Amino acid sequence: MNLTYNCSKPVRIDKFLASQDISELYSRSMIEKLINSGFVLVNGKIIKKNYLLQDNDSIDIDLPEPEPSSMTAEYLPLDIIFEDQYMAIINKPAGVMVHPSPGNYSGTIANAALYRYGENLANHEDVLRPGIVHRLDKDTSGLLIIAKDDKTLSYLNKIFSERQVSKTYKAVVAGVPNQKAGIIDQPICRSNKDRTKMRVSPDGKKAVTRYQVEQVYSYFSLLEVVIETGRTHQIRVHLDSINCPVLADNSYGTKKLKSLLPLNMQKKVNHYLGRRLKRQALHAYRLGFKHPVTGDIVDVAAPLPDDMVELIKWLERYFL
Repeated sequence: MNLTYNCSKPVRIDKFLASQDISELYSRSMIEKLINSGFVLVNGKIIKKNYLLQDNDSIDIDLPEPEPSSMTAEYLPLDIIFEDQYMAIINKPAGVMVHPSPGNYSGTIANAALYRYGENLANHEDVLRPGIVHRLDKDTSGLLIIAKDDKTLSYLNKIFSERQVSKTYKAVVAGVPNQKAGIIDQPICRSNKDRTKMRVSPDGKKAVTRYQVEQVYSYFSLLEVVIETGRTHQIRVHLDSINCPVLADNSYGTKKLKSLLPLNMQKKVNHYLGRRLKRQALHAYRLGFKHPVTGDIVDVAAPLPDDMVELIKWLERYFL
């Protein structure tokens, strides 16, 4: 959808869109969500909700597909690592989405949680996210918490926002960091060129990632990564920013792989990645936090999935 602003008096983009008689823009909150998600461009650029429109500005609105009013419970096997009457912690496989999104309304962890635990799950006032406390990217495997009631959900949301949850990942990256252990403290925001991607930018939100090198395989590294914040694609963006992109990440760092490998190694590595590793080599392997009811420390870990185990064995064989 394209609009043109024809007025000499500047006006905020959110107020202008709210004044238009467009059925798809049915509320101010919906308009704000579209703007914040990068679905509204002015003169081809992502803007903020307080952007002041100028005469002859071109506005492009990419309306997402409408979301269903309810979600279907589906049986999907869940690998449960920890469970009590208040919550469950599962080991999400790579390739599975956490909750429905436009065009993908089934086969998610949320569908499976609704089937297993019923309609009494806490729901964020969002029918598409029953019990979902936090998220992992579709192609990232590892630990994910499902809250079984509103009180537990509220508590877990609070400790996540206050950074009281320890979140540790394993990542296999191309390249070797300059330091064996380090902190990446770089703000992150949405890309101007591709709204599905993020980037390091001084205009972004604070993001802090700590890493420790566990093993070096000539041109690759196994890292333990702890995130202090939870920005979208944080680990992938931050590691790419230090020229150590997560291996097999098709969104970040793919162009750097050639420069990080000698010519005689590129064919061997590309052959392996094309046949054996179908997703980024990133796994959320440990979570630690205080239980909302018992007060006990919950500290759980999920073993590396088979594809990452095989990747490490391959690196040990050819690059140690």
